[in-house]
Amino acid sequence: MEPTHGVFGRARLICGLLATLVAGCITGPEDAEPVVGLITKTEDNPFFVAMREGAVERARELGVELRAFAGRFDGDTDAQVRAIESLLAADATGILITPSDPAALLDAVGRARRTGVLVIALDTPFDPPGAVDGTFATDNFRAGELIGMWARASMGVSAADARIATLDGAGTQVTVEVLRNQGFLNGFGIDIKDPDRMYDEDDPRIAGSAATMGTEEGGRAAMERLMRDDPGINVVYAINEPAAAGAYGALLGMGVDDDVLVVTIDGGCEGVRGVAAGEIGATAMQYPVRMASLGVEAVVEYARTGRTPGNTPGLDFHDTDVALVTDEPVPGVPSIRTEQGLSECWG
Repeated sequence: MEPTHGVFGRARLICGLLATLVAGCITGPEDAEPVVGLITKTEDNPFFVAMREGAVERARELGVELRAFAGRFDGDTDAQVRAIESLLAADATGILITPSDPAALLDAVGRARRTGVLVIALDTPFDPPGAVDGTFATDNFRAGELIGMWARASMGVSAADARIATLDGAGTQVTVEVLRNQGFLNGFGIDIKDPDRMYDEDDPRIAGSAATMGTEEGGRAAMERLMRDDPGINVVYAINEPAAAGAYGALLGMGVDDDVLVVTIDGGCEGVRGVAAGEIGATAMQYPVRMASLGVEAVVEYARTGRTPGNTPGLDFHDTDVALVTDEPVPGVPSIRTEQGLSECWG
């Protein structure tokens, strides 16, 4: 369902009905500052910190009010639902959200859209995509595919003997995790038999997986547990750079850091420095500030004209780009070096 008018459209309707009774009614963005809501998965992850800072800056430039909310942890759907309700009570014009669990948020998002509020997904898509008015995100399958292709080419003939550990986020079938995992495995040359699953547990190259909640502490604990179960692990794919940093710390503590290839996704400055230091082999850089800026711009456009990204062909999903960052490029896999990565990173 596409909303037909926003907060200011409702205000104009009310003013028309009450024109003979009320003078000086506020009817548009010239008279009232639109409220833009931003709801992220957590407030501590550098990715979401950068996203929030980018949204604040763009909202300031465009003269709108930004109200930011976050879950206490990755997977805190209840906090995100409460944030949506708070923004509805504040007559927000639009809501930008990185959903912890898109399926669990469908009802709350549907309620918001039925009242005329624009809802834009950032970073993590909804399924179906039409559950929101637009999505500004990385092509997560491509991000995973790039690091998978790089890892396979870097290992050369020994890739056939890979023992892969995947360090997931919440460990659920959230779309972004599925896309990244499947992209990585596809790039590495491993077929996915079930398109709805993150990986094929029966493939002999998959040594194991563990949830990290996307944190450094979670990555360290998960890596230690997986290495105890299978000391032969030689490739680690981590859902994000904090989890990758924790994994590297665990490998270093066990004295096997030189024997295990670590790859990940994010593109934060700390992660790029980890690539430069040789702790991480490669990372796929995302652009969270770009996602947030485009989201704020979409809400402002909606407030002024009623146009949504979904009304514009080709803009219901906006690919905000991805770049592989490594100082050990391989033929056939496009990449940038860490020097350039440090000029484009965030956090």
